[in-house]
Amino acid sequence: MTKADIFEKVQEGIGMTRKESAEMVEAVFSIMKSTLESGENLKISGFGNFVVKQKADRRGRNPQTGETLTIEARRILTFKPSAILKDQINK
Repeated sequence: MTKADIFEKVQEGIGMTRKESAEMVEAVFSIMKSTLESGENLKISGFGNFVVKQKADRRGRNPQTGETLTIEARRILTFKPSAILKDQINK
């Protein structure tokens, strides 16, 4: 499913124009992005949790040359589905 498909589903479900539904979905995505960018976790009841985690520096190596290097610290995003979503998927 693409963003365009989501716009269409919202348009059909609510009866808005395509432009209005696109603006609404984009606004929701924008809020989600800014929340996650700031390092906050995002919980959507009945859907799941988006969690921003910090990974520390670690040692790695280049498999072609065998050279050791440091992999920089970074933030990663994980998603854990809710029990409700898991149950619906596995029906």
